Amino acid sequence: MVIDPIFSDAIIFASLLALLSIGLTLTYLTTRVPNFAHASFATIGVYIALIATRVWDSTPYVAIPIAFVISGMVAIALYTFILKPLIRKGASQAIQMIATLAFDLVVIALLNITADYIVKTYQITSREFSLRSYDGEFMGLPLIVFVAPITVAILAITLHVTLRKTKFGIAMRASTENSDLSGIVGINVKLVYSVSWLLGGGLAGIAGALMSLWFQGDPNLGPQLIPSIFAASIAGGFLSIYGAIAGGILVGLTEVLGTRFLAGEIGSWLIAYRPLIPLVFIVVTLLLAPRGLAGINWSKLRRNGTRA
Repeated sequence: MVIDPIFSDAIIFASLLALLSIGLTLTYLTTRVPNFAHASFATIGVYIALIATRVWDSTPYVAIPIAFVISGMVAIALYTFILKPLIRKGASQAIQMIATLAFDLVVIALLNITADYIVKTYQITSREFSLRSYDGEFMGLPLIVFVAPITVAILAITLHVTLRKTKFGIAMRASTENSDLSGIVGINVKLVYSVSWLLGGGLAGIAGALMSLWFQGDPNLGPQLIPSIFAASIAGGFLSIYGAIAGGILVGLTEVLGTRFLAGEIGSWLIAYRPLIPLVFIVVTLLLAPRGLAGINWSKLRRNGTRA
């Protein structure tokens, strides 16, 4: 199968961005505070994939469940030991947001220490590395081109069934909408929030493990990704899992294909300004549709369009 590499890039980036956006939205639903450390949870997954591949002589896909657990536990640590005490003390959202940024700096420092340890101990490249050559092929394309969107589809269906059809899903929705009332009726809100952070961080870890098969790994990868992740979540609505998926796909495809189109029309020099695309998404969404895609009354728009 012959396909322009730009479309492979777009499919993979949009899928992984959707995964990261889902995770960020899950954590935001609990504290209503954007987690600036979220992208570094994905970087943890990247390094677990590196260890699985270069140290254990296995495949990066083996790292997926391990990355889910470790990144999820790091996310719970942030929530349990930093955000919960701040919330109990009545800290403002701004203070909590700054706390996630400080935690991110700690995680990045630990990732740099890990990278140095890997170099000294195993004599393998642990900065600006790529694991593309360790991926398999299917129909003449890298396996990740199929695995990334399939993973998003499976997780989206799983989350939908969990939130709509299970007692825990109902408890989670109730807790995020009104935690005080949920606690009164017997729901363990603290447990629900902890599980939400586990899932949010775990999904970031999965995205990171898959990301290692296409993107260049580095301890400082998180800060490069965070604008795109926030743009996807804001465009989706920040309070909707389904909006997070839509926002991730929209921003991901636009960032890759939009840059390619504009570079072809204006000049290749424009590629250097690709990071501006998620920032434009954030500004336009906040100005025109502050609640994102999930907050738009689509039925009303259809009725108005039909009348016109």
